[in-house]
Amino acid sequence: MDFSNHNLTPDELKKLYVKMLKPRLIEEKMLILLRQGKISKWFSGIGQEAISVGVTLSLKQDEYILPMHRNLGVFTSKEVPLKRLFAQWQGKASGFTKGRDRSFHFGTQEYKIIGMISHLGPQLGVADGIALAHKIRKEQKVTAVFTGEGATSEGDFHEALNIASVWSLPVLFCIENNGYGLSTPVAEQYNCKDLADRGIGYGMESHIIDGNNIIEVYTQVSALAESIRKNPRPVLLEFKTFRMRGHEEASGTKYVPKSLMDAWSKKDPIENFKTYLLKTGVLNQQEIEHQEDLIKAEINQHLEIANAEAPIHSTIDTELADVYASHEPNIIAPKTNIKEEMRFVDAISLGLKQSMQKFENSIIMGQDIADYGGVFKITEGFLQLFGKDRVRNTPICESGIVSTAMGLSINGYKSIVEMQFADFVSSGFNPIVNYLAKVNYRWQQNADVVIRMPCGAGVGAGPFHSQTNEAWFTKTPGLKVIYPAFPYDAKGLLAAAIEDPNPVMFFEHKALYRSIRQEVPTDYYSLPIGEASVLRNGDDVSIITFGAGVHWAIECLDIMKNLSADLIDLRCLQPIDWETIFDSVKKTGKVLILQEDTMFGGIASDISATITEKCFESLDAPIFRVASLDTPVPFASDLERNFLAKKRLEESLEKLMAY
Repeated sequence: MDFSNHNLTPDELKKLYVKMLKPRLIEEKMLILLRQGKISKWFSGIGQEAISVGVTLSLKQDEYILPMHRNLGVFTSKEVPLKRLFAQWQGKASGFTKGRDRSFHFGTQEYKIIGMISHLGPQLGVADGIALAHKIRKEQKVTAVFTGEGATSEGDFHEALNIASVWSLPVLFCIENNGYGLSTPVAEQYNCKDLADRGIGYGMESHIIDGNNIIEVYTQVSALAESIRKNPRPVLLEFKTFRMRGHEEASGTKYVPKSLMDAWSKKDPIENFKTYLLKTGVLNQQEIEHQEDLIKAEINQHLEIANAEAPIHSTIDTELADVYASHEPNIIAPKTNIKEEMRFVDAISLGLKQSMQKFENSIIMGQDIADYGGVFKITEGFLQLFGKDRVRNTPICESGIVSTAMGLSINGYKSIVEMQFADFVSSGFNPIVNYLAKVNYRWQQNADVVIRMPCGAGVGAGPFHSQTNEAWFTKTPGLKVIYPAFPYDAKGLLAAAIEDPNPVMFFEHKALYRSIRQEVPTDYYSLPIGEASVLRNGDDVSIITFGAGVHWAIECLDIMKNLSADLIDLRCLQPIDWETIFDSVKKTGKVLILQEDTMFGGIASDISATITEKCFESLDAPIFRVASLDTPVPFASDLERNFLAKKRLEESLEKLMAY
């Protein structure tokens, strides 16, 4: 291993050695504690310290780095106090996640470290968002993100690199190619010699670096980082290294040929570098032993502090309170009484425009939303008004864009993502439910992201453009779900969603876009999230619905003129206005819940169950649920009409009233 090609001073060389030595000694201690049963799990990075340390030291203190679970050297090189790391691994309060997540599954704005989730791929897109924020602010900063060779098989890898290349984002994509994805060798992971070759397909500069040579890592990455700051662009780096221990300690390494282990053991980054420093006189054995003693003493001291900390305790209220970022909404009334008749689609467009005018740190992203104005023309004219930095056409990559939105939030922006159709959200499902929804609970980082969801049937769009899939998200703690039925509500609730620092799924029914009109204030205003609207008052039955179902119910009640009904438009499905629901049920004694979604697993089931639990003694009949057929949404108009819940609403109401 050649360490001679450098212009580093003796002090710089010593620093690199000590910085690598520290995570190695911590790991050796953790392996002892693991065998003693004092920690539950460990993902070893032994043999890969040069990559973590070299990349981290190549960055400035205020530049973000996104490590994996084998990158202990990132945390130690960023000078994260060991007592906090040890407390994190023990699930103690002074860690970073309040005992809610383990190992390196956390981030910390204090140290500009953003940790991974077990799904691996989304953090690459998060790095894109962080870098995009830097680029828009014209800050000369680089963002570094790690991944393993196994995760390069994920679609998120492709999406993140493609986004970064198309947008010329200042990101260092660092692949630690350590030979195995758990037990699967690289020959079964990809069919090319070098992962760096993939850079060609993205029009991206790429390099192969000896990941066990700290000099090569540090000098090459430092030079690249400085170049990227001046000339923003992504660079793909493949670090050749090896995993000397199992995927995690319980896995072992029996699947690795002994000859391969023996060959790589001779390439140990610390032992080889130590030999070089001793040979050149930069360090002597006494100095090395002194450094080991200092680090071991620090480890033991901080372990004592972490061990002495009491186990973490919490309350139900505390746990529930941390699911969402704290937010006291400031409900804003229109400044004037000026109103105009607007279609549903126009109210959303105006509300979106006014919110972007109010929040200069807001960015909207989506397919065809810039020059074209979106498939529903909601963002028509936005490009001229706000510019390309803030109105961004995206490649077709829902997962990568949702992850990018998360990165923008981490770095100080409000993100609005338009799904071209709500159906397509399935391609971005993972980062929504596993990153955005969980991030505040895990390490107190909010996700200031609104995802607009054009949804619903009734327009002959067939199985892939007609779903109303709110139930995918109402069951996911950490997300807010809004589903307005009228232009006035849509405009005010969209403003509230964008003001809210939490992730919001904002459903917009396509069939209402150009069929529903209403007098709407032209000024900016917001409405409270989580409050239902009682559209009609009556004593016979409570009809609970939302979205297009509201208009179906109005039509039905206009036909059944002798029926006296409470008609409740939920408007928001998470949080839900239980007080309004319960008050109505206790008054009428009969309940019909109407949803456009298919029956099984829909939100009507949970509303029904909750009413039964809370208002059983007030009920005079079984709760009726009316929903669409349990089939995909058909295309032909007759089939679609038969599919939709509207077809069975009047008959169901008659049966309920006759009970």
